[in-house]
Amino acid sequence: MSTPVQQDWSWSAYDALVRSAGAARVNPELAALLAIPLGLVIGLAVGLLGGGGSIIAVPVLVYGFGQPVIAATTGSLVVVGLTAAAGSLGHHRAGRVRWADGLVFGLLGAGGAFFGTRASTAVPEQVLLAAFAVLLVVVAVLMTRRRRAQARAAAGADLAAPDVAGAVGRSGRHRLLIVVTASGVGLLTGFFGVGGGFAVVPALVLALGMSMTTAIGTSLVVIVVNTLVALASRIAQPVELDVVFLAVFGGAAVVGSLLGVRAAGRVSQERLSLGFTVLLLVIAAFTAVQSVTQLL
Repeated sequence: MSTPVQQDWSWSAYDALVRSAGAARVNPELAALLAIPLGLVIGLAVGLLGGGGSIIAVPVLVYGFGQPVIAATTGSLVVVGLTAAAGSLGHHRAGRVRWADGLVFGLLGAGGAFFGTRASTAVPEQVLLAAFAVLLVVVAVLMTRRRRAQARAAAGADLAAPDVAGAVGRSGRHRLLIVVTASGVGLLTGFFGVGGGFAVVPALVLALGMSMTTAIGTSLVVIVVNTLVALASRIAQPVELDVVFLAVFGGAAVVGSLLGVRAAGRVSQERLSLGFTVLLLVIAAFTAVQSVTQLL
């Protein structure tokens, strides 16, 4: 009889691996082979949409490659951090990054990322994944609302128009909005092991008055800062990472990010947003079924 790793590629087989002692891993050669196309997809999402990489990476690492949740969330931070760094440089060359605002926003979220990471260690894995599924649905709703708002504005306003004048704060209320929004994004980054780009982009548009295209590029700077803080807070945690696998996975994601940056000005953002929203809902449904089944 074949071993679980040799069975057909079914989610139930890998869910069984996750529920095991945690030592089982997918065949290294097969994992490395699959890491390349999956990494490219994650990188494309980051380069084109300014985020979303970890939202895909965490379920893939947990259910697709049989990694424990803490290792998957930590590994996703490494991969997405590198991918965002490469993508931000690409967007910078196209003039779509506001470095000062991105760094300030990211640093303000550092406290949230630290406390979010600490809180995640006290939550059972399946509860964490169930909450993650809820987060995916919320993000899908937010993306749908943003896409509809863009469609309504397309007839009378250019989404790539010049940014609203003003730096990081023009009033006390504006500064408070930035602090609250940035801290909330950082909290999500640390708690779920995600880069937070899905929340950063609309936050930069609303709080800092950026155009959509500039917000996408600047969000990658925020993601780099948030992931660095979240990783620093996990240094003392006993996490076993597959360095070779992460190198292949991350390398493919970096390449995908650079390709996404090049395609950002050529592909309809509305269509990309719609496709990504559907993908979020599919991942949310699968993650919820797996986690709730094990909780019951």
